[in-house]
Amino acid sequence: MTNERRSNWTLAALASPCLPLAGLGLPLVVYLPEFYASELGLSLTAVGTAFMAVRFLDMGFDPFIGSVMDRTRTPLGRFKLWFAIATPMLMLASYMLFMAKAGVSELYLWFWLLVVYAGFSIATLAHLAWAAVLSPNYDQRSRIYGFWQAGNVVGMILVLTLPALLPLVGVKGHAQGVAAMGWFIVILMPVFVGLALWRVPEPRITTKPKHAGLKEYLALIRRPSVVRILVADLLIGTGPSITGALFFFFFQRVKDFEKGEASALLLIYFIGGLVGAPVWTWLSMRIGKHRALAISGVVYATMTMSALLIPPGNLPIAAILMFMIGVPYAAGAFLLRAMMADIGDEERLESGEDRTGLLYALLNGTVKVAAAAAVGASFTALQAMGFDAKAEGVDTGLAGLSFLFAAIPAALALMASWIVIGFPLTAERHAEIRMALAERDLAEGEALAMSEVVVTEEIHVAARLAE
Repeated sequence: MTNERRSNWTLAALASPCLPLAGLGLPLVVYLPEFYASELGLSLTAVGTAFMAVRFLDMGFDPFIGSVMDRTRTPLGRFKLWFAIATPMLMLASYMLFMAKAGVSELYLWFWLLVVYAGFSIATLAHLAWAAVLSPNYDQRSRIYGFWQAGNVVGMILVLTLPALLPLVGVKGHAQGVAAMGWFIVILMPVFVGLALWRVPEPRITTKPKHAGLKEYLALIRRPSVVRILVADLLIGTGPSITGALFFFFFQRVKDFEKGEASALLLIYFIGGLVGAPVWTWLSMRIGKHRALAISGVVYATMTMSALLIPPGNLPIAAILMFMIGVPYAAGAFLLRAMMADIGDEERLESGEDRTGLLYALLNGTVKVAAAAAVGASFTALQAMGFDAKAEGVDTGLAGLSFLFAAIPAALALMASWIVIGFPLTAERHAEIRMALAERDLAEGEALAMSEVVVTEEIHVAARLAE
Protein backbone atom coordinates (compact mmCIF):
# COMPACT_ATOMS: atom_id res chain seq x y z
CA MET A 1 0.00 0.00 0.00
CA THR A 2 1.36 3.40 -0.99
CA ASN A 3 1.49 5.93 1.83
CA GLU A 4 -1.13 8.66 1.59
CA ARG A 5 1.20 11.39 2.84
CA ARG A 6 4.94 11.63 2.28
CA SER A 7 7.08 13.69 4.62
CA ASN A 8 8.30 17.15 3.68
CA TRP A 9 11.88 15.87 3.73
CA THR A 10 11.04 13.11 1.27
CA LEU A 11 9.34 15.53 -1.09
CA ALA A 12 12.22 18.00 -0.76
CA ALA A 13 14.62 15.23 -1.78
CA LEU A 14 12.34 14.34 -4.70
CA ALA A 15 12.29 17.98 -5.82
CA SER A 16 16.04 18.57 -5.41
CA PRO A 17 16.98 17.38 -8.95
CA CYS A 18 14.63 20.07 -10.25
CA LEU A 19 17.35 22.60 -9.41
CA PRO A 20 19.80 21.48 -12.12
CA LEU A 21 17.00 20.37 -14.45
CA ALA A 22 15.39 23.81 -14.28
CA GLY A 23 18.86 25.30 -14.53
CA LEU A 24 19.02 23.56 -17.89
CA GLY A 25 15.42 24.00 -19.04
CA LEU A 26 15.30 27.77 -18.52
CA PRO A 27 18.44 28.64 -20.52
CA LEU A 28 17.34 26.28 -23.31
CA VAL A 29 14.38 28.61 -23.86
CA VAL A 30 15.61 32.01 -22.65
CA TYR A 31 19.41 32.23 -22.86
CA LEU A 32 20.80 29.75 -25.39
CA PRO A 33 18.75 30.78 -28.47
CA GLU A 34 19.64 34.43 -27.90
CA PHE A 35 23.27 33.49 -27.06
CA TYR A 36 23.78 31.48 -30.25
CA ALA A 37 22.19 34.25 -32.35
CA SER A 38 23.76 37.32 -30.73
CA GLU A 39 27.12 36.04 -29.44
CA LEU A 40 28.08 33.03 -31.56
CA GLY A 41 27.05 34.44 -34.94
CA LEU A 42 24.30 32.07 -36.12
CA SER A 43 21.26 33.64 -37.81
CA LEU A 44 17.91 33.99 -36.07
CA THR A 45 16.31 31.67 -38.60
CA ALA A 46 19.04 29.03 -38.21
CA VAL A 47 18.79 29.11 -34.41
CA GLY A 48 14.98 29.14 -34.37
CA THR A 49 14.82 26.27 -36.87
CA ALA A 50 17.31 24.15 -34.92
CA PHE A 51 15.55 24.57 -31.58
CA MET A 52 12.12 23.97 -33.14
CA ALA A 53 13.04 21.02 -35.37
CA VAL A 54 15.04 19.14 -32.74
CA ARG A 55 12.15 19.46 -30.31
CA PHE A 56 9.74 18.01 -32.88
CA LEU A 57 12.15 15.18 -33.75
CA ASP A 58 12.50 14.40 -30.05
CA MET A 59 8.73 14.02 -29.69
CA GLY A 60 8.83 10.61 -31.35
CA PHE A 61 11.17 9.43 -28.61
CA ASP A 62 8.65 10.00 -25.79
CA PRO A 63 6.10 7.23 -26.48
CA PHE A 64 8.92 4.74 -26.97
CA ILE A 65 10.73 5.55 -23.74
CA GLY A 66 7.43 5.88 -21.83
CA SER A 67 6.43 2.40 -22.93
CA VAL A 68 9.86 1.04 -21.96
CA MET A 69 9.58 2.63 -18.51
CA ASP A 70 6.15 1.07 -17.93
CA ARG A 71 7.63 -2.36 -18.75
CA THR A 72 10.78 -1.90 -16.66
CA ARG A 73 11.08 -4.10 -13.58
CA THR A 74 14.31 -3.75 -11.57
CA PRO A 75 15.25 -3.78 -7.87
CA LEU A 76 15.83 -0.03 -8.17
CA GLY A 77 12.37 0.54 -9.64
CA ARG A 78 10.82 1.53 -12.95
CA PHE A 79 11.52 5.23 -12.97
CA LYS A 80 14.52 5.63 -10.68
CA LEU A 81 16.66 3.52 -13.01
CA TRP A 82 15.94 5.71 -16.03
CA PHE A 83 16.46 8.88 -14.04
CA ALA A 84 19.95 7.65 -13.20
CA ILE A 85 20.65 6.76 -16.86
CA ALA A 86 19.76 10.28 -18.05
CA THR A 87 22.16 12.04 -15.68
CA PRO A 88 25.50 11.54 -17.52
CA MET A 89 23.84 12.36 -20.86
CA LEU A 90 22.69 15.72 -19.53
CA MET A 91 26.03 16.53 -17.95
CA LEU A 92 27.97 15.96 -21.18
CA ALA A 93 25.51 17.73 -23.49
CA SER A 94 25.23 20.70 -21.13
CA TYR A 95 28.99 21.11 -21.11
CA MET A 96 29.16 21.11 -24.91
CA LEU A 97 26.26 23.55 -25.40
CA PHE A 98 27.05 26.06 -22.68
CA MET A 99 30.82 26.16 -23.23
CA ALA A 100 30.57 26.64 -27.02
CA LYS A 101 32.79 29.25 -28.64
CA ALA A 102 32.21 31.63 -31.55
CA GLY A 103 32.48 29.89 -34.90
CA VAL A 104 30.51 26.74 -34.02
CA SER A 105 28.48 25.34 -36.88
CA GLU A 106 24.78 24.71 -37.20
CA LEU A 107 25.58 20.97 -37.22
CA TYR A 108 27.27 21.33 -33.82
CA LEU A 109 24.13 22.99 -32.42
CA TRP A 110 21.84 20.36 -33.93
CA PHE A 111 23.84 17.40 -32.61
CA TRP A 112 24.17 18.55 -29.02
CA LEU A 113 20.56 19.72 -28.93
CA LEU A 114 19.53 16.20 -29.93
CA VAL A 115 21.61 14.71 -27.10
CA VAL A 116 20.48 17.18 -24.47
CA TYR A 117 16.80 16.85 -25.36
CA ALA A 118 16.99 13.04 -25.35
CA GLY A 119 18.50 13.11 -21.87
CA PHE A 120 16.07 15.79 -20.74
CA SER A 121 13.13 13.73 -22.00
CA ILE A 122 14.24 10.64 -20.09
CA ALA A 123 14.93 12.60 -16.91
CA THR A 124 11.72 14.65 -16.83
CA LEU A 125 9.52 11.74 -17.84
CA ALA A 126 11.03 9.46 -15.18
CA HIS A 127 10.85 12.21 -12.54
CA LEU A 128 7.21 13.09 -13.22
CA ALA A 129 6.07 9.46 -13.32
CA TRP A 130 8.02 8.69 -10.14
CA ALA A 131 6.22 11.57 -8.38
CA ALA A 132 2.86 10.30 -9.65
CA VAL A 133 3.16 6.95 -7.89
CA LEU A 134 4.25 8.33 -4.50
CA SER A 135 0.66 8.81 -3.31
CA PRO A 136 -2.80 7.86 -4.62
CA ASN A 137 -4.49 10.75 -2.80
CA TYR A 138 -6.10 13.58 -4.84
CA ASP A 139 -4.92 16.45 -2.61
CA GLN A 140 -1.54 14.90 -1.77
CA ARG A 141 -0.70 14.84 -5.45
CA SER A 142 -1.18 18.61 -5.54
CA ARG A 143 1.23 18.81 -2.62
CA ILE A 144 3.79 16.50 -4.26
CA TYR A 145 3.79 18.45 -7.51
CA GLY A 146 3.75 21.70 -5.56
CA PHE A 147 7.13 20.67 -4.12
CA TRP A 148 8.23 19.67 -7.62
CA GLN A 149 7.29 23.08 -9.02
CA ALA A 150 8.92 24.90 -6.10
CA GLY A 151 12.13 22.99 -6.86
CA ASN A 152 11.91 24.11 -10.48
CA VAL A 153 11.42 27.75 -9.52
CA VAL A 154 14.28 27.66 -7.00
CA GLY A 155 16.50 26.18 -9.71
CA MET A 156 15.53 28.97 -12.08
CA ILE A 157 16.20 31.59 -9.44
CA LEU A 158 19.62 30.16 -8.66
CA VAL A 159 20.70 29.94 -12.28
CA LEU A 160 19.47 33.48 -12.90
CA THR A 161 21.57 34.84 -10.06
CA LEU A 162 24.79 33.54 -11.59
CA PRO A 163 25.24 36.29 -14.22
CA ALA A 164 24.60 38.92 -11.53
CA LEU A 165 27.05 37.36 -9.05
CA LEU A 166 29.93 36.76 -11.44
CA PRO A 167 30.97 40.45 -11.76
CA LEU A 168 31.33 40.54 -7.95
CA VAL A 169 34.17 38.02 -8.24
CA GLY A 170 35.75 39.67 -11.26
CA VAL A 171 34.19 37.53 -14.01
CA LYS A 172 32.49 39.60 -16.71
CA GLY A 173 30.88 38.95 -20.07
CA HIS A 174 27.73 37.31 -21.40
CA ALA A 175 29.60 34.20 -22.56
CA GLN A 176 31.06 33.70 -19.08
CA GLY A 177 27.57 33.97 -17.60
CA VAL A 178 26.25 31.28 -19.94
CA ALA A 179 29.26 29.07 -19.13
CA ALA A 180 28.53 29.46 -15.41
CA MET A 181 25.01 28.15 -16.02
CA GLY A 182 26.54 25.11 -17.70
CA TRP A 183 28.79 24.41 -14.70
CA PHE A 184 25.77 24.83 -12.41
CA ILE A 185 24.10 21.93 -14.23
CA VAL A 186 27.20 19.72 -14.53
CA ILE A 187 28.07 20.00 -10.83
CA LEU A 188 24.61 19.77 -9.27
CA MET A 189 23.12 16.98 -11.41
CA PRO A 190 24.99 14.04 -9.81
CA VAL A 191 24.64 15.51 -6.31
CA PHE A 192 20.87 15.96 -6.28
CA VAL A 193 19.99 12.98 -8.45
CA GLY A 194 22.01 10.86 -6.02
CA LEU A 195 20.13 12.37 -3.07
CA ALA A 196 16.75 11.60 -4.64
CA LEU A 197 17.72 8.04 -5.52
CA TRP A 198 18.94 7.48 -1.97
CA ARG A 199 16.14 9.10 0.03
CA VAL A 200 12.96 8.77 -2.04
CA PRO A 201 11.28 5.38 -2.39
CA GLU A 202 9.48 4.14 -5.45
CA PRO A 203 6.49 1.88 -4.76
CA ARG A 204 7.05 -1.48 -6.40
CA ILE A 205 4.69 -2.78 -9.04
CA THR A 206 4.25 -6.54 -9.06
CA THR A 207 2.07 -7.02 -12.14
CA LYS A 208 3.65 -8.63 -15.17
CA PRO A 209 4.71 -6.02 -17.75
CA LYS A 210 2.73 -5.92 -20.99
CA HIS A 211 3.59 -4.40 -24.33
CA ALA A 212 2.45 -0.83 -24.84
CA GLY A 213 3.11 0.62 -28.27
CA LEU A 214 1.55 2.98 -30.77
CA LYS A 215 -1.91 1.45 -30.38
CA GLU A 216 -1.98 2.06 -26.64
CA TYR A 217 -0.45 5.52 -27.09
CA LEU A 218 -3.18 6.52 -29.56
CA ALA A 219 -5.86 5.04 -27.30
CA LEU A 220 -4.74 7.33 -24.48
CA ILE A 221 -4.79 10.36 -26.77
CA ARG A 222 -8.44 9.63 -27.61
CA ARG A 223 -9.53 9.79 -23.98
CA PRO A 224 -11.52 13.04 -23.49
CA SER A 225 -9.90 13.82 -20.13
CA VAL A 226 -6.43 13.32 -21.60
CA VAL A 227 -7.25 15.57 -24.55
CA ARG A 228 -8.31 18.37 -22.19
CA ILE A 229 -5.08 18.09 -20.22
CA LEU A 230 -2.89 18.01 -23.32
CA VAL A 231 -4.54 20.98 -25.02
CA ALA A 232 -4.47 23.01 -21.81
CA ASP A 233 -0.82 22.10 -21.23
CA LEU A 234 0.06 23.11 -24.79
CA LEU A 235 -1.62 26.49 -24.41
CA ILE A 236 -0.30 27.16 -20.91
CA GLY A 237 3.22 26.07 -21.84
CA THR A 238 3.41 28.01 -25.10
CA GLY A 239 2.58 31.39 -23.54
CA PRO A 240 5.41 31.58 -20.99
CA SER A 241 7.78 29.98 -23.51
CA ILE A 242 7.09 32.83 -25.94
CA THR A 243 7.56 35.34 -23.13
CA GLY A 244 10.82 33.67 -22.15
CA ALA A 245 12.19 33.49 -25.69
CA LEU A 246 11.47 37.20 -26.26
CA PHE A 247 12.17 38.42 -22.73
CA PHE A 248 15.54 40.08 -23.26
CA PHE A 249 14.60 41.49 -26.65
CA PHE A 250 11.44 43.06 -25.15
CA PHE A 251 12.98 44.60 -22.05
CA GLN A 252 16.16 45.80 -23.72
CA ARG A 253 14.79 47.06 -27.01
CA VAL A 254 11.22 48.10 -26.13
CA LYS A 255 11.53 49.10 -22.46
CA ASP A 256 15.13 50.43 -22.48
CA PHE A 257 16.55 48.27 -19.69
CA GLU A 258 20.14 47.07 -19.53
CA LYS A 259 20.76 43.31 -19.80
CA GLY A 260 21.62 43.17 -16.09
CA GLU A 261 18.37 44.92 -15.19
CA ALA A 262 16.42 42.56 -17.47
CA SER A 263 18.06 39.59 -15.77
CA ALA A 264 17.01 41.00 -12.38
CA LEU A 265 13.42 41.34 -13.63
CA LEU A 266 13.43 37.74 -14.81
CA LEU A 267 14.67 36.71 -11.36
CA ILE A 268 11.83 38.66 -9.72
CA TYR A 269 9.37 36.95 -12.06
CA PHE A 270 10.45 33.53 -10.79
CA ILE A 271 10.44 34.69 -7.18
CA GLY A 272 6.78 35.49 -7.79
CA GLY A 273 6.36 31.93 -9.04
CA LEU A 274 7.97 30.56 -5.88
CA VAL A 275 5.59 32.59 -3.72
CA GLY A 276 2.64 31.54 -5.86
CA ALA A 277 3.23 27.76 -5.74
CA PRO A 278 1.91 27.20 -2.18
CA VAL A 279 -0.95 29.63 -2.83
CA TRP A 280 -2.22 27.58 -5.78
CA THR A 281 -1.64 24.33 -3.88
CA TRP A 282 -3.79 25.64 -1.03
CA LEU A 283 -6.49 26.88 -3.41
CA SER A 284 -6.59 23.58 -5.30
CA MET A 285 -7.30 21.77 -2.03
CA ARG A 286 -10.20 24.14 -1.34
CA ILE A 287 -11.93 24.34 -4.73
CA GLY A 288 -10.34 21.58 -6.83
CA LYS A 289 -7.34 21.54 -9.15
CA HIS A 290 -9.20 22.45 -12.33
CA ARG A 291 -10.93 25.48 -10.82
CA ALA A 292 -7.71 26.77 -9.27
CA LEU A 293 -6.00 26.32 -12.63
CA ALA A 294 -8.73 28.23 -14.46
CA ILE A 295 -8.44 31.15 -12.05
CA SER A 296 -4.65 31.22 -12.42
CA GLY A 297 -5.01 31.52 -16.20
CA VAL A 298 -7.23 34.59 -15.95
CA VAL A 299 -4.84 36.22 -13.47
CA TYR A 300 -1.86 35.41 -15.69
CA ALA A 301 -3.51 36.91 -18.78
CA THR A 302 -4.40 40.11 -16.94
CA MET A 303 -0.96 40.56 -15.44
CA THR A 304 0.88 39.72 -18.68
CA MET A 305 -0.98 42.40 -20.62
CA SER A 306 -0.01 44.86 -17.91
CA ALA A 307 3.63 44.46 -18.97
CA LEU A 308 2.87 46.73 -21.92
CA LEU A 309 2.17 49.55 -19.44
CA ILE A 310 5.64 49.47 -17.89
CA PRO A 311 7.24 52.92 -18.36
CA PRO A 312 10.57 52.59 -20.23
CA GLY A 313 13.47 52.37 -17.79
CA ASN A 314 11.27 52.41 -14.67
CA LEU A 315 12.73 49.51 -12.70
CA PRO A 316 10.50 49.69 -9.55
CA ILE A 317 7.23 49.49 -11.52
CA ALA A 318 8.66 46.81 -13.78
CA ALA A 319 9.73 44.77 -10.74
CA ILE A 320 6.26 44.93 -9.16
CA LEU A 321 4.51 43.91 -12.37
CA MET A 322 6.95 41.09 -13.11
CA PHE A 323 6.43 39.70 -9.61
CA MET A 324 2.65 39.77 -10.15
CA ILE A 325 3.00 38.03 -13.52
CA GLY A 326 5.14 35.36 -11.85
CA VAL A 327 2.62 34.46 -9.13
CA PRO A 328 0.13 32.66 -11.46
CA TYR A 329 2.94 31.29 -13.63
CA ALA A 330 3.59 28.45 -11.16
CA ALA A 331 0.07 26.99 -11.21
CA GLY A 332 -0.18 25.49 -14.68
CA ALA A 333 2.85 23.23 -14.64
CA PHE A 334 2.25 21.40 -11.37
CA LEU A 335 -1.57 21.29 -11.30
CA LEU A 336 -1.78 19.76 -14.78
CA ARG A 337 0.74 17.10 -13.80
CA ALA A 338 -1.18 16.32 -10.63
CA MET A 339 -4.34 16.04 -12.73
CA MET A 340 -2.59 13.63 -15.10
CA ALA A 341 -1.71 11.39 -12.14
CA ASP A 342 -5.43 11.20 -11.36
CA ILE A 343 -6.11 10.21 -14.98
CA GLY A 344 -3.59 7.40 -14.49
CA ASP A 345 -5.90 5.93 -11.82
CA GLU A 346 -8.90 6.30 -14.15
CA GLU A 347 -6.99 4.52 -16.92
CA ARG A 348 -5.91 1.69 -14.61
CA LEU A 349 -9.50 1.16 -13.45
CA GLU A 350 -10.84 0.96 -17.00
CA SER A 351 -8.04 -0.92 -18.76
CA GLY A 352 -6.41 -2.78 -15.88
CA GLU A 353 -3.01 -1.47 -16.98
CA ASP A 354 -0.64 1.01 -15.36
CA ARG A 355 0.15 3.52 -18.14
CA THR A 356 1.90 6.13 -15.99
CA GLY A 357 4.96 6.31 -18.24
CA LEU A 358 2.92 6.70 -21.42
CA LEU A 359 0.67 9.36 -19.90
CA TYR A 360 3.62 11.50 -18.91
CA ALA A 361 5.20 10.86 -22.30
CA LEU A 362 2.14 12.61 -23.73
CA LEU A 363 2.72 15.56 -21.42
CA ASN A 364 6.37 15.64 -22.38
CA GLY A 365 5.24 15.93 -25.98
CA THR A 366 3.10 19.00 -25.37
CA VAL A 367 5.95 20.67 -23.46
CA LYS A 368 8.21 20.14 -26.46
CA VAL A 369 5.66 21.46 -28.93
CA ALA A 370 5.15 24.53 -26.75
CA ALA A 371 8.87 25.27 -26.44
CA ALA A 372 9.54 24.57 -30.11
CA ALA A 373 6.67 26.76 -31.28
CA ALA A 374 7.74 29.54 -28.92
CA VAL A 375 11.31 29.79 -30.20
CA GLY A 376 10.79 28.76 -33.81
CA ALA A 377 7.64 30.68 -34.64
CA SER A 378 8.38 33.80 -32.62
CA PHE A 379 11.96 34.19 -33.92
CA THR A 380 10.81 33.59 -37.49
CA ALA A 381 7.95 36.08 -37.08
CA LEU A 382 10.32 38.66 -35.62
CA GLN A 383 12.67 38.37 -38.55
CA ALA A 384 9.73 38.66 -40.98
CA MET A 385 8.69 41.86 -39.19
CA GLY A 386 12.12 43.33 -39.83
CA PHE A 387 13.47 42.94 -36.31
CA ASP A 388 17.28 42.67 -36.15
CA ALA A 389 18.72 41.00 -33.04
CA LYS A 390 22.05 42.80 -33.45
CA ALA A 391 20.85 46.31 -34.42
CA GLU A 392 20.73 48.58 -31.39
CA GLY A 393 18.61 51.75 -31.55
CA VAL A 394 16.52 50.54 -34.51
CA ASP A 395 12.76 50.48 -33.89
CA THR A 396 11.78 48.23 -36.81
CA GLY A 397 9.60 45.35 -35.61
CA LEU A 398 9.24 46.59 -32.02
CA ALA A 399 5.43 46.82 -32.16
CA GLY A 400 5.27 43.23 -33.37
CA LEU A 401 7.70 42.23 -30.62
CA SER A 402 5.42 43.77 -27.99
CA PHE A 403 2.37 42.01 -29.42
CA LEU A 404 4.11 38.63 -29.46
CA PHE A 405 5.48 39.13 -25.94
CA ALA A 406 2.19 40.01 -24.18
CA ALA A 407 -1.00 39.59 -26.22
CA ILE A 408 -0.38 36.10 -27.57
CA PRO A 409 0.50 34.52 -24.17
CA ALA A 410 -2.49 36.27 -22.54
CA ALA A 411 -4.88 34.91 -25.17
CA LEU A 412 -3.49 31.40 -24.83
CA ALA A 413 -3.92 31.50 -21.02
CA LEU A 414 -7.58 32.52 -21.32
CA MET A 415 -8.23 29.71 -23.80
CA ALA A 416 -6.68 27.20 -21.39
CA SER A 417 -8.86 28.45 -18.52
CA TRP A 418 -11.97 27.95 -20.65
CA ILE A 419 -10.89 24.39 -21.49
CA VAL A 420 -10.13 23.20 -17.94
CA ILE A 421 -13.03 24.80 -16.08
CA GLY A 422 -15.32 21.89 -16.97
CA PHE A 423 -12.79 19.12 -16.28
CA PRO A 424 -14.84 16.06 -15.17
CA LEU A 425 -12.30 14.27 -12.95
CA THR A 426 -13.07 16.09 -9.70
CA ALA A 427 -12.00 15.15 -6.18
CA GLU A 428 -15.31 13.36 -5.66
CA ARG A 429 -15.01 11.36 -8.88
CA HIS A 430 -11.39 10.49 -8.09
CA ALA A 431 -12.41 9.22 -4.64
CA GLU A 432 -14.89 6.86 -6.34
CA ILE A 433 -12.16 5.63 -8.67
CA ARG A 434 -9.76 4.99 -5.80
CA MET A 435 -12.43 3.08 -3.89
CA ALA A 436 -13.17 0.90 -6.93
CA LEU A 437 -9.47 0.25 -7.43
CA ALA A 438 -9.05 -0.68 -3.77
CA GLU A 439 -11.98 -3.10 -3.95
CA ARG A 440 -10.63 -4.70 -7.12
CA ASP A 441 -7.10 -4.97 -5.74
CA LEU A 442 -8.50 -6.57 -2.58
CA ALA A 443 -10.56 -9.05 -4.59
CA GLU A 444 -7.59 -9.93 -6.79
CA GLY A 445 -5.41 -10.34 -3.70
CA GLU A 446 -7.93 -12.68 -2.10
CA ALA A 447 -8.24 -14.67 -5.34
CA LEU A 448 -4.47 -14.97 -5.54
CA ALA A 449 -4.31 -16.11 -1.92
CA MET A 450 -7.04 -18.72 -2.55
CA SER A 451 -5.23 -20.03 -5.61
CA GLU A 452 -2.05 -20.38 -3.57
CA VAL A 453 -3.99 -22.34 -0.92
CA VAL A 454 -5.45 -24.65 -3.58
CA VAL A 455 -2.05 -25.25 -5.16
CA THR A 456 -0.52 -25.94 -1.74
CA GLU A 457 -3.32 -28.39 -0.90
CA GLU A 458 -2.88 -30.19 -4.22
CA ILE A 459 0.82 -30.55 -3.50
CA HIS A 460 0.06 -32.00 -0.07
CA VAL A 461 -2.47 -34.50 -1.55
CA ALA A 462 0.01 -35.58 -4.22
CA ALA A 463 2.66 -36.04 -1.52
CA ARG A 464 0.32 -38.20 0.59
CA LEU A 465 -0.61 -40.38 -2.42
CA ALA A 466 3.06 -40.86 -3.21
CA GLU A 467 3.63 -42.09 0.33
